[in-house]
Amino acid sequence: MNYVDGFVIAVPTAKKEAYLRHATVAAQVFKEFGALEIVECWGDDVPDGKVTSFPMAVQRKADETVVFSWISWPDKALRNDGMKKFMDDPRIKEMKDMPFDGQRMIFGGFQVILEKK
Repeated sequence: MNYVDGFVIAVPTAKKEAYLRHATVAAQVFKEFGALEIVECWGDDVPDGKVTSFPMAVQRKADETVVFSWISWPDKALRNDGMKKFMDDPRIKEMKDMPFDGQRMIFGGFQVILEKK
């Protein structure tokens, strides 16, 4: 089964277009290195929680929107190789102005255990 990298971040709402440009370049590079699918979702109905929530997890500020993203890979080995190539790619290294605070990004790799289409 596929392997998935998941991400949750807080993006300044005013930087939506800058984020989309950033994500578009990153997606192109991920695809070149073997990713099957890259999905970026701009928060539309992301409520604050009392105990836990996406906004709490990324310490969302009033002027930010939660973004939920994932990258699907054929397997973990290709993901590990693709991620290394991604991080070493000059196009990624040239991206100096991140349109979000990367320190508040939540991310992880996941084994797919059920997929129903």
